[in-house]
Amino acid sequence: MLLQEFVAWTLVTLAAVTLTIAVARRFGVEVVIGVYAVLTVVANIVAVKLISVASVVAPAGVIVYAITFLITDFISEVYGKEAAKKAVITGLTANIVYLLSIYAVLQWTPAPFVGEEFERAFNQIFGLTPRIVFASLLAFAISQTNDVYVFHLIRERTSGKHLWIRNNASTAMSQLIDTAVFITVAFYGIAPVWELIVGQYLLKLLIALLDTPFLYAGVMVYRTLKPNVNVGEG
Repeated sequence: MLLQEFVAWTLVTLAAVTLTIAVARRFGVEVVIGVYAVLTVVANIVAVKLISVASVVAPAGVIVYAITFLITDFISEVYGKEAAKKAVITGLTANIVYLLSIYAVLQWTPAPFVGEEFERAFNQIFGLTPRIVFASLLAFAISQTNDVYVFHLIRERTSGKHLWIRNNASTAMSQLIDTAVFITVAFYGIAPVWELIVGQYLLKLLIALLDTPFLYAGVMVYRTLKPNVNVGEG
C-alpha cells in the first residue's frame, strides 16, 4: 500500500468516526462509547491480516485501533474523565467477551457439509494464540488508561487551553506504550522487536497527527449542536 493510500483511508475513517458525534449529541455518550468498543474489537479481528505501508509492516487494524485514541480524547474533553474511564472499561470488557466467544466457536463441531478447507481456514484466521491475546489485552489496558490520565493532567496544567497539545501529547505517548508493550510481550524472541516497534509507531504517530483537526471539528460540532450543556466536567 502506498503512503498516500494509507493517509486517504485514515482520513475517511476519521471522518466516519467524527460523524458519530452528532448522533451522540442527540442520544448520549453511550453512542460514542459503543462505537469505541466496536472499533477495539474490529481492530483485533482484522489484525490477522498484515499490510505493508511504504515498506513498514503493520496489522490491518492499525488505522481502526489508532483512531480509538481520538474517541477517548473526545470523550475526555466533552464528557469528562469518568466517562473516558468508562469507555476504556467497556472496550476491555468487549474484547474479553469477543475472545471468549471466539474460543467457544473454535471448539464447536462444524456442520457435516462444511468443507475441511473452509474449517481449516477459519481456524487459522480466528485461532487464538494465548501469548498474543495476553499482549493485546495488557497493551490495551495500560495505553488507554494512560491516554485518559495524561490528557486530563495536561488539561489541568494548561487550564483547559490548547486542546491540540493534550490531544497529541497524550496520544503520542499512549501509542508508544501500546506498541512497545504489545510487540515486546507478543514477539520477543521470535521476531525483530525493535524494527516492528519503530515502524508501527511511526504509522500510529502519523494517524495521531492527522486526527487533531477532526477532534477540533468534533468538539465544535458537539458544542454548536447543544451549547447550553456544560462540557468537560468529571
